[in-house]
Amino acid sequence: MTLAIDIRLERGSFARSVQIASSARVVALTGPSGVGKTSVLNAIAGLLRPRAGRIVVDERVLFDGARRIDLPVHRRRIGYVFQDARLFPHLDVRRNLGYGRHARDDVHAFAFEQVVELLGIAPLLARRPANLSGGEAQRVAIGRALLSQPALLLLDEPLSALDQARREDLIPYLQRVRDDLAMPMLYVSHTLDDVRRIADEVHVLD
Repeated sequence: MTLAIDIRLERGSFARSVQIASSARVVALTGPSGVGKTSVLNAIAGLLRPRAGRIVVDERVLFDGARRIDLPVHRRRIGYVFQDARLFPHLDVRRNLGYGRHARDDVHAFAFEQVVELLGIAPLLARRPANLSGGEAQRVAIGRALLSQPALLLLDEPLSALDQARREDLIPYLQRVRDDLAMPMLYVSHTLDDVRRIADEVHVLD
């Protein structure tokens, strides 16, 4: 992955500039709360419009303020995993996963069976989210994001709501996504141990 970000973010009284240039597969953003880590992810995903600057992922220009380029969310090919799983409570796991399959199919598509096996969620397919542990719900959320056929996976503190045992359960699955699928990821965390085990390169916002 090649990632080139040079943006000015403004939101209410919050304002900051962020510059990141990287060719690492997994880039981590870390730093204390309130420095803009999630805002950077939201800008990449198209959920927050920068005041100015550029966002380029693998030579695809997602945003360029000077050239008035601002790709809509559905054209950015971004998978997003939030701090909480955000699964649909009225759908079972199979249908939650199916919600992510709206993207076009191509030769690089991640198949449903492949993602289910990779994340070890076959025994969960008939369950509703209320009957999942926090770690199981996050694995389903990761699967749903992968089935949208992303070019880049954004993860915003995906382990922060889990206790230590559940964190240890989930980290190997994130490593599988990184290694087995060669999936480019931008990973936000303030926990250095998680960052060391998942990221190839770390950028600190302060």
